[in-house]
Amino acid sequence: MNATDHTASPALPGSLSERVARLLELGGAKHAVVLGGFSLAATLLLTVAYSLTKAPIEQSALEDLRHSLEQVIPASIHDNNPAGDTLELLVDGAPVLVYRARQAKQITGVAFETSTSGYSGDIRLLLGINKNGQLLGVRVLHHTETPGLGDKIEVSRTDWITRFTGKSLTDPPEEKWAVKKDGGPFDQFAGATITPRAVVKGVRDGLRLFAAHRDELLQEAQP
Repeated sequence: MNATDHTASPALPGSLSERVARLLELGGAKHAVVLGGFSLAATLLLTVAYSLTKAPIEQSALEDLRHSLEQVIPASIHDNNPAGDTLELLVDGAPVLVYRARQAKQITGVAFETSTSGYSGDIRLLLGINKNGQLLGVRVLHHTETPGLGDKIEVSRTDWITRFTGKSLTDPPEEKWAVKKDGGPFDQFAGATITPRAVVKGVRDGLRLFAAHRDELLQEAQP
């Protein structure tokens, strides 16, 4: 045999680069399986957490609603649960959920939400109105007004919001529903006129809604 001849080496299962690629491919597959397992576990945990917290959250929301309704519908005018006696009113194509108070099966008042634009966003109000169109109470459900100024609309800050009780579209006259700065009887806040002006408008609009749909709101059909 010539000294320069070489004995052929056994065939390798692919080149080094091919083997590395194969290892990476296998590693990637395992990584995908691990990630999939984590994703499935996370989904299962979220599902379990939701099922465990759903009931308490719903119960808390119901308690908040009941508390708010108690502030705008006096207990003395109903023997039912207004939170469970509802009517969906369609206003300009949008549904408005109405809560009805009854005594001896007769409707004595209603409550519903209305919204108005304040200084820094929408202000959500809850209005209680008796069958004669007089306000039983008004409360702010949500707002983003300036702390220390616009937040005086909250009953926990001042009693300003309680001064709507007993008012109607005839007391004061509808055209006089304004803050004192605009010729009306309602106080404004120093340095924050826009907020009380918006609330006065929102309450007036709620009274207008009641007047426009009074017959439907006071229908005696049982829930």
